[in-house]
Amino acid sequence: MKALRLIALTAAAGIALAGCSSTEDEPVGATTPTSGVGTPPPDTIEYFNQVVGDRVFFGTDRHDLDGGAQQTLAQQAQWLTTYGGTTVTIEGHADERGTRAYNLALGARRADSVYRFLVSQGVGSGRLKTVTFGKERPVARCSDESCWSQNRRAVSVVAGAPSS
Repeated sequence: MKALRLIALTAAAGIALAGCSSTEDEPVGATTPTSGVGTPPPDTIEYFNQVVGDRVFFGTDRHDLDGGAQQTLAQQAQWLTTYGGTTVTIEGHADERGTRAYNLALGARRADSVYRFLVSQGVGSGRLKTVTFGKERPVARCSDESCWSQNRRAVSVVAGAPSS
């Protein structure tokens, strides 16, 4: 009986750990879209966040958009063009290294890079606003590259009900 309980607990732990992986572990570029069973309808904010991708990542002390980030932002622009009843707040973030003032400025430059790209893709500037959080809102907390790479990001937060 004790052995069966141990096997059940071991299996449950394995299943729980398998669900812990995240696309945010990618150091630079875009998140990997999901597809298949359970995919939200395309006209939802959940679809934007999960399938289109709501965030892009940056290198250390960088605010330029690499190819993966540009691809994700092009998909964002396409979705935003299709669903015009939405607005977006672009949040700029930085990792913990550097001063508060430096990271606020870097977060602002990252958000501005995303803003300029989306506008260049035809998204109306009146639908977009930017905000910087610098290092104040990390998604991962540790003092090494595995966390820093997740925190160097810009996140597009959609508001409003999508309408086509």
